[in-house]
Amino acid sequence: MDASARLSAWLKHHPQPISSIVDFDIKTDRLVSFDLTRANSELNAGIVNDTEKFSQWVNQKLAGSKARYGIGGYMELRTIYDNREQFDTGEERRSLHLGVDIWADAGTPVYARLNGTVHSFQDNNHFGDYGPTIILQHDLDGLTLYSLYGHLSRTNLVGLSIGQQITSGQLIANFGTADENGNWPPHLHFQLMLDMQGKTGDYPGACRNSEKDIYLQNIPDPNILLRLQ
Repeated sequence: MDASARLSAWLKHHPQPISSIVDFDIKTDRLVSFDLTRANSELNAGIVNDTEKFSQWVNQKLAGSKARYGIGGYMELRTIYDNREQFDTGEERRSLHLGVDIWADAGTPVYARLNGTVHSFQDNNHFGDYGPTIILQHDLDGLTLYSLYGHLSRTNLVGLSIGQQITSGQLIANFGTADENGNWPPHLHFQLMLDMQGKTGDYPGACRNSEKDIYLQNIPDPNILLRLQ
C-alpha cells in the first residue's frame, strides 16, 4: 500500500479537523489547473528561465480564467527545472514534482491544515529552491504525518520555535515574493511526508522519475487534504 492509500484509509476511520490552506470559497472562487510539463507548448525556455516573464504568464493564466488560484503538480514530470542547478543530478535530472503548488499573489495568507507542532524551519535561500520553509509534524492517533510549506515570506520564520503548538486553521505564513522565495512566481509548495528521513527544514520537492515508486511510499497525494479540486 503506497503512502496515499495509507493516509486515505487512516483518515476514513479517524476524521480530523481540517482547515482550508488558503482563503477559498468553493461557491465563488475559481481554480485553474496549470500544466508545467512538455505537453504545454505555451511554456518555453524564454519564459520559465525569466522569473518576471514566468510571473506574467502565471498572472495572465489566472486573469484569463477569472481564477483566484492556480493549482497542480503532484507527480507531474516538469520541464521548468531545467535551468535550476540543484535539480541537475548528472545522468537524470530531478523533474518529478512531489507536492502541489498553489499559485496566487505574493502575501496570500497560508493556514495550517491540521493541528500539530513545528518540526523545523529554515530559509533555503538558493536560486530555484524553496526559500523560507516551515515543516509541521502531526501526530494523528498513531499516524505521524509531516506537512511542508515552501516559498514563504522571510517574516514568517521570525518568532517560530521547534515544538511550537499549531492549531488547524491558524495563520502560519504568506506567499513570498520572487526575491525571497527562490526566484519563482509567488506560490505555495505544499507537500506531505510520512517520514522525514532525518531531514530538518527541508525535504526534496522533486525527484528523478526513475525514483517515483520509492517516493510514492513516503509522499501522499496532498490533494487528500487540500480538497480544492
